[in-house]
Amino acid sequence: MAGIALSDRQRLEWLRLIRSENIGPRSFLSLMSRFGSAAAVLDALPDLARQAGRSVRICSPAEAERELAALDRLGGCFIALGEPDYPIPLQAIDSAPPLIAVLGEADALRRPSVALVGSRNASAAGLKFTGRLARELGEADFAIVSGLARGIDTAAHEASLDTGTVAVLAGGLDEIYPPQNIPLARRIIERGALVSEMPLGWVARARDFPRRNRLVSGLSLGTVVVEAAQRSGSLITARFANEQGRLVFAVPGSPLDPRAEGGNHLIREGATLCADAAHVVEALAPLRQGELAFVSERRVLREPDRARPHESMWDELDFAEVEPAPAVPGNDDGFQPHPSGAQSGEGAQATDLGRLVLDLLGPTPVGLDDLVRSSGRSARDVNRALIELELEGAARRHPGGAVSRG
Repeated sequence: MAGIALSDRQRLEWLRLIRSENIGPRSFLSLMSRFGSAAAVLDALPDLARQAGRSVRICSPAEAERELAALDRLGGCFIALGEPDYPIPLQAIDSAPPLIAVLGEADALRRPSVALVGSRNASAAGLKFTGRLARELGEADFAIVSGLARGIDTAAHEASLDTGTVAVLAGGLDEIYPPQNIPLARRIIERGALVSEMPLGWVARARDFPRRNRLVSGLSLGTVVVEAAQRSGSLITARFANEQGRLVFAVPGSPLDPRAEGGNHLIREGATLCADAAHVVEALAPLRQGELAFVSERRVLREPDRARPHESMWDELDFAEVEPAPAVPGNDDGFQPHPSGAQSGEGAQATDLGRLVLDLLGPTPVGLDDLVRSSGRSARDVNRALIELELEGAARRHPGGAVSRG
């Protein structure tokens, strides 16, 4: 598989195969190992499906050609597993996508990377720390990988625009979610890259986000969890990172803040504590120097025999030896428009801005300037909201003007 270069015809056939019904990364790899080429697999697929007692819809040449043309018009390209531009760390994971669609600078995918993930409902302190961490890791020549979600993901991407950032999408490259991050996605394309394994036009569903998370961790030498509740998509990413043999870091937080529960739990379970970018840089130095060790043995296009007792993330045909992916909790990483880490009852009478400000506050005091910057509103409006929250006992001011939850 080392150093392959697909012809245009082969790329079309690979796309047809991975876009065919019930063909996921694992069955793709097993079939390619068995038949040697996508063309041969496509010819054999109807009989294989009948033998397995299943029907299968095969992607037509016209459908695949339309997707290739649409991606080209968008300015993107497909990179195949084993091609020189395919990220080496991602190539090493068991469920590596046969094709990834890339929009932007492919150079960003060749750099050593760190994933920064965390809560959508991030605190102002969490957002500030994420920005600092992303900038300092960028200065240490790491690209930053995240999922373009609200909160921590957004802060990580914005702080690493100048040094290189990669956003992994759960839907197609033309279906940016959330919509308010479309301008950010456009800026990422200028210096970094957008990546997806899903078809153009694909609107992400809840089950697609864990699939995306395995790519976020798979692209990275290490994953840093900044803020995360106990049951969150960020912890799924951390679990994938651990199973992929990558380092997992967690930022400690106040035991009074629900957004710190996940990170504190990871530290108890053995994750490396991260209170500074130097902690990440030092820990990743051996991996960075020996990054090629991820693929010291270039894999034949075949899946390993071992099996884990988990459900698969793909509805794949069972004629191939398939290793199921890690189980995915059902309440993580879906389309909650504004998940809240606030305890019920707090700020019940607050205005919409008051609720926004309350969501940004945690037990750790933050400066008013940071709060204003994170909220995107004027200092006057934030101050007015803080006064209402103070009167309700939901917020508390500290000496020097810092503010925390009440």
